[in-house]
Amino acid sequence: MDASHGRQNLYPDLSPYDTGCLGLDGLHKMYWEQGGNPCGIPVVFLHGGPGAGIQPLHRRFFDPARYRIVAFDQRGCGRSRPLGELHDNTTDDLIADMERLREHLGVDRWLVFGGSWGSTLGLVYASRFPDRCLGLILRGVFLGSKAEIDWFLNGMGTVFPDAWRRFAEFLPEDERGDLLSAYFMRLTNPNPAIHGPAAVSWCVYENSCSHLLPRMPGAARVKGARHPNPAAIALARIEAHYMKNDCFLPDGHIMDAVGRFRHLPATIVQGRYDMVCPVVTADALSRAWPEADLRI
Repeated sequence: MDASHGRQNLYPDLSPYDTGCLGLDGLHKMYWEQGGNPCGIPVVFLHGGPGAGIQPLHRRFFDPARYRIVAFDQRGCGRSRPLGELHDNTTDDLIADMERLREHLGVDRWLVFGGSWGSTLGLVYASRFPDRCLGLILRGVFLGSKAEIDWFLNGMGTVFPDAWRRFAEFLPEDERGDLLSAYFMRLTNPNPAIHGPAAVSWCVYENSCSHLLPRMPGAARVKGARHPNPAAIALARIEAHYMKNDCFLPDGHIMDAVGRFRHLPATIVQGRYDMVCPVVTADALSRAWPEADLRI
């Protein structure tokens, strides 16, 4: 679908009616915002990446007359600080942050909405706090498994061999046997001349595989060809950090936990030609969770 056509089908532009910055510990502070109807159905929006941050467009997914829209930048992302910080940045930390925010805002239960990495986070949250969930809406399912991480790093090259070749050939030949470790080493190097070009290469690869007609999202636009903006560095660094640590989840964790949340109403919306989060994962989740409404 053409992007401009898709955006025309969303709700009108919406400004937040409330924003804040929640202290999480001695290091991290989390930006949050609320929009729509303060008396409406609470819905929490979980952005992807990990590392991408929230965008004004995300508020337009929800009917502002019906929903109280809660959104936040996960640790190290967007307007949360410090930007790109990896210390104390794990899946468990993000789940705890959601509970802090829910309590801070006085929300009893909320609808959980997440796409891509946001679907991972939403499912883990639902497995741990099912009594705090009204239901789930998931888009582009990602379960954080080793197989999915390997698909991102290597498997997408079967569909985008040119993009994958550029991604791999950014590295010296003797480091291409372990792309993730080689990129992680560069992305965490304090020297901008090292982590900057690595972030550009990472973001260009992901973007090239994310769209039918490749385009460069705002977070990954570059000045010249080798200097990304800070949000692109944070995205690449945090994604590599989570992948390097298997998303801080035991393999198969979410599928093993389906019984904890399968009673919750859920809709799964999956693009058949999504290459970053391929449809096979949503299909597997649907078979383990037949009560959920899968729409491909």
